[in-house]
Parts: sequence; C-alpha cells; structure tokens
Amino acid sequence: MNYEHLEKKRESIRTILKKMFSITEDAASNEEIRDRILSGGKITGTNMVVMMCAILIASIGLNTNSIAVIIGAMLISPLMGSILAIAYGTVSNDGYLIKQHATGLAVQIGISIATATVYFLLSPVKEPTEQLLARTNPNFFDVIIAAAGGIAGIVGQTRQDKSNNIIPGVAIATALMPPLCTCGYAIANLNPRMFLGAFYLFIINAYFIYISSSVMLTLLKTPKIKAMTPEEWKKSKKKMYRNTLLVLLPIILIAFAIK
Repeated sequence: MNYEHLEKKRESIRTILKKMFSITEDAASNEEIRDRILSGGKITGTNMVVMMCAILIASIGLNTNSIAVIIGAMLISPLMGSILAIAYGTVSNDGYLIKQHATGLAVQIGISIATATVYFLLSPVKEPTEQLLARTNPNFFDVIIAAAGGIAGIVGQTRQDKSNNIIPGVAIATALMPPLCTCGYAIANLNPRMFLGAFYLFIINAYFIYISSSVMLTLLKTPKIKAMTPEEWKKSKKKMYRNTLLVLLPIILIAFAIK
C-alpha cells in the first residue's frame, strides 16, 4: 500500500515538473511560428535603416564608454531575426530559406561593419575604451550566454502570447551588435588583431544562438518541407559536430595556452 502511494506521488511530481518545463504547452501553431520567425528575418528598407541607427548608437556608446547607450542600441538591433530564420530553414530542411537568410545576414554584417568604420574614421576619439577592449577577448562564458540566448529567443518567438519581453532581454544578453562595431573601430585604426578578436566574438554569439535555437525548433517538432533520410540526418549531425568544434577550437587553444 505504501509502495503504491509512493509511486503515485512520484508520478504526480513527474507530471508537475513535465508541465512546468514543457515548451509545447503554450506554443503557437506551426504556421504562426513560421510567419513570425521568417518575418523577423526579412531584409527590408526599414530594417536596414533601424540597423544602421543601432550600429551608430552602439559605436557612440563604445567610443564614449557608455554602457547605457550600448544597451539602447542592442534593444533595436534586428540582427537576431536573421539568425533565427536561418535556424528555422535548417530544421525545416528548406535550402532556399537558409540561402536567402544567410545572404541577408551577410549583407547586414557588411553594412554594420561599414557604418561603424565610417563613424570611427570621423570620430575624434581614437583611444580604445574599456567597452571596446571587452569585445576582443571571447571565452567559454560567451558560448554559454549565446547558447542560452538562442534557447530563450526561440521560446519567446514560439509562444502564443506575443506580449513578452524575452527578445529584448536576449538582444542585450547576446550582444551581437557591439562586436561588429569593434570590427569597424579596428578597421578604422588599422588594428587587425583587434578585428580578429571582435569578429570571432560575433561568430561565437551568432553560431551558438543558431545551434541552440535549431535544437529547440527540433524539440518543437518543426515541420519539414521534405523528410530527411537516415543517411542525410547522419551527415547533418556530423557537419554540426565538426562546425561546432571548429568554432570552439580557438577558445580551446587559448585556454590550453594560458595554462
């Protein structure tokens, strides 16, 4: 009797925990999720203007060492939308979407760095500030932040209730915009080492947002436009492990070098 009571209690606790941490409990429909994510990744004239304003504000914040200004720029940056759209294209096995939004992201990166470079060429303040230097030394904490940000970003985008503050919070935490501004500073001041450090930080942030959001979309059973064969799925997983190792390799080497 006591054993049965104990089993019922355990089952009740498992049910409660499963419900508490369920990501499908209040998820929007597949159609709504698709429309929401892909619309956020669109490259439009409006998005380009907003992005250039964001990069300019972030550059000023980095140049003047103002954390508040940098945070303001991250809140209006549209960069994360393209990354989430690429993740959706990957999970839905839609090559056209991947190509479209990857091209869009590349355009955004190019325009962001160009805008920041022009600003720092014209800026009278040439000395690197603490906030600029902070974007040149990525570490494992950045990996964890980006991965957690990708998870939170997809959770926010896939809920039935659109009125949440998850995406702005994720934008601040993952900090996609400041590393690109730092790249612009490095180009304007002919500092290739600084450029490599800042661009590597951006790659870490973007890649682990992409990977973690892809995992979450897979758990949400995102519909595929065409089924993957076991061989294709195996090949896709191998590619993901290889790319993840390549992205992490510099951090691993730096960690061993420090020791």
